[in-house]
Amino acid sequence: MAKKKKKTRAEPKQKRSVSYLCSKDAYETLCCQGYTNLAHNPEIIAGVDTIAKLIGSMTIHLMQNTDKGDIRVKNELSRKMDINPYSRMTRSAFIQWIVRTMYLEGDGNAIVYPRTSRGYLRDLLPVPAGNTSLIPDGIWDYRVLINGMEYDPDNVLHFILNPGTYYPWMGEGVRVPLKDVADNLKQAAATEKGFMQSKWKPSIIVKVDALTEEFSSPEGRSKLLDEYIDTSQVGEPWLIPAEQFQVEQIKPLSLSDLALADMVQLNKKTVASILRVPPFLLGVGEFKRDEWNNFISSTIMPLAQMIQQELTKKLLYSPEYYFRFNSRSLYNYELRDLASIADDQYIRGIMTRDEVRDWIGLAPASDDDELIILENFIPVGMIGDQKKLNQSGGE
Repeated sequence: MAKKKKKTRAEPKQKRSVSYLCSKDAYETLCCQGYTNLAHNPEIIAGVDTIAKLIGSMTIHLMQNTDKGDIRVKNELSRKMDINPYSRMTRSAFIQWIVRTMYLEGDGNAIVYPRTSRGYLRDLLPVPAGNTSLIPDGIWDYRVLINGMEYDPDNVLHFILNPGTYYPWMGEGVRVPLKDVADNLKQAAATEKGFMQSKWKPSIIVKVDALTEEFSSPEGRSKLLDEYIDTSQVGEPWLIPAEQFQVEQIKPLSLSDLALADMVQLNKKTVASILRVPPFLLGVGEFKRDEWNNFISSTIMPLAQMIQQELTKKLLYSPEYYFRFNSRSLYNYELRDLASIADDQYIRGIMTRDEVRDWIGLAPASDDDELIILENFIPVGMIGDQKKLNQSGGE
């Protein structure tokens, strides 16, 4: 009895396809993987550095409440805070470190340890974000760990960017909203770099007869290119056999076709919106004075308020004193507008002559701090002594 032949299962034929975007070289060139650190993204760094430098450029005034209003106090404490709060850094660099740490490495938190001696402030020591930990203590309290040592929150300066949802005393950064945007910007940069370095972008294609023996090997094709196409001078015409060659010009794929520029601009605007900075600071759009002044009022000053309130709360004992950032220099004004405001205030007896000069950036010219008023520019206290007010009705 004959054996039954075993049926062989027909294996599906493997279809092979070639795609540049799926090749190993292209994948490694055009695709980026891994975690994108916010501190390594140029657009995010540009926005954060702008905020940090603006806050760091403001002078810190020590103010005192009096019956006649708040006045500026100048002493060793005010000099310490305004010149070198940390002995190894200037005030500008110190404030920039606080803001940058809150936005980036500290994920919404920045810790500074005040060193005191006999009740006097000696130094403010910035603590790296990697050396600190915030440990919850019950529901409403917490402890601060610095290099393994535990500290009470009242004994350190704790600056927070945004109050947390679950722990209000812990700051929350902008890492989560910016993560996807940072990945897109990194991918756009990698795609642009890979596209510009790609060799698959010929501007001219030469059709040849593949049955000709000369074109069967790379050496033959190179030889014919040297004989017919390679010229010694720029612009020299080619002389080629009509039966074997056909030259066609093509338009290579450009970055505009990929709409890469539009995507990058959209992501930059998204970064600007999340950081609350004007888009022109990130290279998108044009400068607008009103937009800049609104940026100072809505972004810079709330952060400055948070910093100055923490300094006041933890460093000053007397309720009459407080720290204040001077923000007037950050607003964008024309000198003509400043001079016009100063002139109006001067002739109305609101500002003195030296205050007017200081308003427009000039040094004091005299020790005259007496207020005068429009008419004959007489002192405010002598307004009632004008002759026209003392004339009798018959004159």
